[in-house]
Amino acid sequence: MAGRGTDIILGGNPEHLAWEELKEKYGSRLDVPKSEWDETSRKIAEREGMKEEAKVVREKGGLYVIGTERHEARRIDLQLRGRSGRQGDPGSSRFFISLEDDLMRIFAGDFVRSLLGSLGMKDGEAIESPMVTRQIEKAQKKREETHFEQRKNLLEYDEVMDEQRKRVYTYRQRILDGANCRQLILDMIERQVGRAVDHFLDKDYRWETIAAWTHQNFLVEVEPSDIRGMEADQLKQYMKEQAMRQAEDEIVEQIEEFLPEDAENQRDWNWLGLARWANSRFGINLNDKELKEAGRDNLIMLIYDRAQKSLEKLDFSNVDHMLDEQLGLKTVSGWLSQQYSIHIPPEEFKDLEQPQVEELVLDRIIKDYRNREISFPVSVGMSRFMSRSRNSDQFDRQGLARWAESRFRTHFEMESIENKSRNDLEELLIQRSRDFYPGEKLTAEVQEKVGATYKSTGEDSDSAEPNTPALQGMIDWANQQFEASLNVEEFTGVTAVEAQNRLLREFDSHYRPEFSQAERSILLEVLDHAWKEHLYFMDHLRSGIGLVSYAQKDPKVEYKREGMKAFEQMWMRVGEQVTSAIFRVENESPDFVGSLWNISSATHAVPDASIPETNGTHESSSQSQPGPEPGAPEQIIDPIRNTGEKVGRNDPCPCGSGKKYKKCCGAND
Repeated sequence: MAGRGTDIILGGNPEHLAWEELKEKYGSRLDVPKSEWDETSRKIAEREGMKEEAKVVREKGGLYVIGTERHEARRIDLQLRGRSGRQGDPGSSRFFISLEDDLMRIFAGDFVRSLLGSLGMKDGEAIESPMVTRQIEKAQKKREETHFEQRKNLLEYDEVMDEQRKRVYTYRQRILDGANCRQLILDMIERQVGRAVDHFLDKDYRWETIAAWTHQNFLVEVEPSDIRGMEADQLKQYMKEQAMRQAEDEIVEQIEEFLPEDAENQRDWNWLGLARWANSRFGINLNDKELKEAGRDNLIMLIYDRAQKSLEKLDFSNVDHMLDEQLGLKTVSGWLSQQYSIHIPPEEFKDLEQPQVEELVLDRIIKDYRNREISFPVSVGMSRFMSRSRNSDQFDRQGLARWAESRFRTHFEMESIENKSRNDLEELLIQRSRDFYPGEKLTAEVQEKVGATYKSTGEDSDSAEPNTPALQGMIDWANQQFEASLNVEEFTGVTAVEAQNRLLREFDSHYRPEFSQAERSILLEVLDHAWKEHLYFMDHLRSGIGLVSYAQKDPKVEYKREGMKAFEQMWMRVGEQVTSAIFRVENESPDFVGSLWNISSATHAVPDASIPETNGTHESSSQSQPGPEPGAPEQIIDPIRNTGEKVGRNDPCPCGSGKKYKKCCGAND
């Protein structure tokens, strides 16, 4: 069948045959001259007798379309009918169907078959009736309505994922477009601290912790409001009583579950399953024979007596430390140590109000974050030049010195670093990094410069136009401060926020290239992994959400509710994983730290220095040279071997510090 938008020309299509002859001569139909095209088409039409054949076809009634069945959609049937009678040509169509076709069998088969049987119609006899046609159209309409509802249902479910997809991809694109990742992470930290302090210092936190611990360890449900204010002995006695009471209720429920009283046949009772449940739940030793001998009516007392002895042995002594009034402060201290590797003793929070605790925690985290910004480039440099995995007898101190001079804009005397141990050298570099890094003072100055350049009298500061002289002054200041090469064209048509992000990117590139790249990499990696896990969860949720209809709930409403709940939990996990990783990256991911050397070396090219290169430096530079030219003879590269003597623990350290190896570089081996 010709496709939609294609006319079947009576007598043949001379233009199609013309292109078959000309396509070897021309690249496309547009390249063929009109005169040549018309002449070729005319000759083919005359040669094939297309006009005469078309006249004969018209006299016989034109194109006759035969359909062997009716499609579920009336639109498809109309398209098929429309192949005939095109452009004023005559034509007709006819469809043949069977009562055994899918469309008729599903929607109209039984009714039409019984009706025709009552009229005395026989098998194989042709049926032509407006009633049958109307019945077919009704069947098609029902099918179209079914398909419409399916598409509508699919779109309603997809609305949830579409909204989530937009939020994730917009956030991810902001990171790729150069958003200030430092500020994104600090915002995450602020939200986490706020949630944690509010939760841990809540007045009911102790009682909620006890209730959760009791349920997790003993499957005993306790309401925090019921135990608030109890002493230790009173609380333990209350929890034992609750365990006894709830155990009796559970036994009754499980007996009805495994041995239903309304069962048609008692042989269907699951005595073995009941025995296994009782043994697992209460830690007792029962078998199905004992249960059968006792009989269903006596099972409650039998199981409860055995369970009571086990429940009497429950140990609730751990609630003593949970009743400590300082539990919330201790939990805050433990959470800081686990999440950020920051140690603040609970005593520092004593006599502080909740807002003061939150402020103290935030100040300490931001201070530690700033220290990591200072020490991280040193870790990158040390992993490159002072790594114990390097295949050389000595560390490359001279290469490290040249890199540090370029990176921190400082100067080193080789005599001052030749005899320093690795730890002393690292402390020296951290001090130089601290002197070089300006911190929040310069970022605040960036905000002031942007604010002065993009002054706005309205509420929407993003739409403010920059002051041209102030813009040029801001660019000159940034070029001098960040050793950049910005120009006015880069700030044409940008908003104040975009201009500020542009300057902050120059700040990161100049003062903290390694750490900013680590922030961006961790953000993207954690976000991508969490999003993939969330998509997997949503697929499972979608496949089984229809079962909630048995509980008289709307599957669409439940899908939206559970989907958004899981989405918000995903964002919380992203924040927790990002902040935890950024505070542990140096200790737990040394390979990742070493991979950032390319960022540092590309941003701060090592200049030529008067310090002579050592063998280690020469070897590392020769390894980065390009390979042989095409056609050159193949070079055989000898494998790298460690030809140096093995350093004993009591031998002098090869780094040149003068200390024993076990007291210097081998201290951690």
